[in-house]
Order: sequence, then structure tokens, then C-alpha cells
Amino acid sequence: MEIIIILLVVVALVAFTVVLYNRLVRGRVRVDEAWAQIDTQLQRRHDLIPNLVETVKGYAAHERETFEEVTAARAKAITVQGPANAAEAENGLTQALGKLLAITENYPDLKADANFRQLQEELAHTENMVAGSRGHYNASVRNYDELRQVFPTSIFAGIFNFEKRDYFEVETVEVRAAPNVSFE
Repeated sequence: MEIIIILLVVVALVAFTVVLYNRLVRGRVRVDEAWAQIDTQLQRRHDLIPNLVETVKGYAAHERETFEEVTAARAKAITVQGPANAAEAENGLTQALGKLLAITENYPDLKADANFRQLQEELAHTENMVAGSRGHYNASVRNYDELRQVFPTSIFAGIFNFEKRDYFEVETVEVRAAPNVSFE
């Protein structure tokens, strides 16, 4: 009788471990899937930028420094790995793109160009897709990290080496800065 009780306890512990391990794996897979969605949208963004730069170059050839800055920022963004490094690189790319788009304000013919408008619309759509994917990814990371940190799952997360994941946080000066309001 004692052997049966011990055997049942062992089976219950093994089953409990398997259930917790599988929950951790599912959480990790969701995070990886969400990161793949961000990566896809970022690749689309990176693919649009050369076309946008070339279109603007046709109208504003003397803005060479800005074109080089956008090109360098894009090259860096393409090569980085992981959410933290990607977020930093994307911040630089966003700032460089902001400068490029600011240049277009000085060229009414460029703003009227159908190809430029289409590229600008595609870029805006892609930015919205990146933002949505980033939100999904960060929610997946939050859920996974909560699962990793709660007891008793935290014990198994440590034993089976389920590591913390980084959030994908893009910070730009424009987003963080308070608007300047003046009634003069």
C-alpha cells in the first residue's frame, strides 16, 4: 500500500512538472512568434526606405548628409539582433527618417509626386503595423515573464533555464517630449 502511495506521489510530481514545463515552452514560443511578426514588419520598413530616399534625391540632391544618415541608420537596423539592440537601431532610423521627411516640406513638387505619396503611405502603414506588432510582442513578453516569475513555476523556469526576454521599446524624442502650447 505504501509503495502505491509513493508511486502516485511521484507520478503526480512528474505530471505537475510536465504541465509547468509545457506552459513555459508555450509562453516562450508565443514570444518568438511575436518577435517574428515585428521582424517581418521591420524588414518591410527597411525595404521601403531606399525607394523613398531615391525619390527624394531626385528633388533634393543637395541634401546629401541626410541621405547618408538615413542609409547608415538603415544599414545598422538591418544588422542588429534582439529586441533591445533593434529598438536602439530603430530609434536612430526613425530620427533619420524624420529629417528626411522634414526635407520634403521644402519641395512642393516632391509632395505632389504620386510615387512619393505612395511610398509615404506605405511607410505610414508599415509604421502602424510595427506599432501593432510591438504591442503584441510586449504583451507576450509580459505574459511569459509573469509565468516565469510566479511560484512554483519560477522554480522550474530556473531549473530548465527559461531566461528573461527583453521588451521592444522604441523611444523617440517626439513621443517623449511634452507639446509646446502657446496662446500668443
